[in-house]
Amino acid sequence: MSAIAPPATAETSPPTPDYSEYKLVPARNPWRWVGTVLVAAGVAAIAWSLVTNPRWEWGVVAEWFTAQSVVNGLIETLKLTAISGVLGFVLGFILALMRLSASPLLVSVSWTFSWIFRSTPLLVQLLLWYNLGYLYEKISLGIPFTDVRFFEAQTTTLISQFAAAVLGLTLNQAAYSAEIIRGGILSVDQGQLEAASALGIPAWKRSTRIVLPQAMRAILPNAFNEIIGLVKGTSIVYVLAYSELFYTVQVIYNRTQQVLPLLLVATLWYVVITSVLSVFQYYIERHFSKGALRTLPLTPLQKARKFFTTHVASTPTKDAR
Repeated sequence: MSAIAPPATAETSPPTPDYSEYKLVPARNPWRWVGTVLVAAGVAAIAWSLVTNPRWEWGVVAEWFTAQSVVNGLIETLKLTAISGVLGFVLGFILALMRLSASPLLVSVSWTFSWIFRSTPLLVQLLLWYNLGYLYEKISLGIPFTDVRFFEAQTTTLISQFAAAVLGLTLNQAAYSAEIIRGGILSVDQGQLEAASALGIPAWKRSTRIVLPQAMRAILPNAFNEIIGLVKGTSIVYVLAYSELFYTVQVIYNRTQQVLPLLLVATLWYVVITSVLSVFQYYIERHFSKGALRTLPLTPLQKARKFFTTHVASTPTKDAR
């Protein structure tokens, strides 16, 4: 029989090492400081140029920034973005479901739609829709292959500048949205659908309660990129002489010859719009990340509140005299 080792006692246990003589040396990152200094110098140089160069004409920028004509153009830009964005993603969702269908016809139609509208420039699409009256003199609604007509109107009456802009932006947006939504749906593990199907959960609830909430985490970043791109893409509608923000700015600087300040006005408004959309993107992505993260990241307001609470609480108060 093998001998059993005696239990370890305080006398036989190894001594605890003493680290009191060791010094804590902070990690040195010299290249980080070099990069910080170089970037800070570049930012300072750009800021100094913006402030001291009189050719920026900041007074002119301030004068036209909230002018009524510019604000009206901004409203038209927001209107085009909202209508085209909503319709584009609704149509894109339908196209994505068609692409995932088991019907060869639905798959072919969806694929062909995305192929055509992603293969042609948006400028060409806008001009094509605006000149649709050259191809079709009238647009009618009725029973195909018969003379029954429920509605009929001149194409040039229906396809106005605004209608052509919405039509071109919507269809172009739908082609890209369809691929974004399809990719998000395919990113969900198929095993979850199989498990939900085995539990007897109806197909509609499987799609709305299981697939879409998880797919939104993959869809949202790309979807907001598309919306931000749509905001800037509305500027190409100037070719239709539609009075959105960029076209309005063009009309003004053609009259005043203050090209750079007016372009800066449009740039600042685009920055404001995209910044607001970025804030919405942060909070919506945070909402849909509840099922993936144990602890949600703090919002900027919560971080600021925590910072001030911690520092104020740790600051010693003076004794009352």
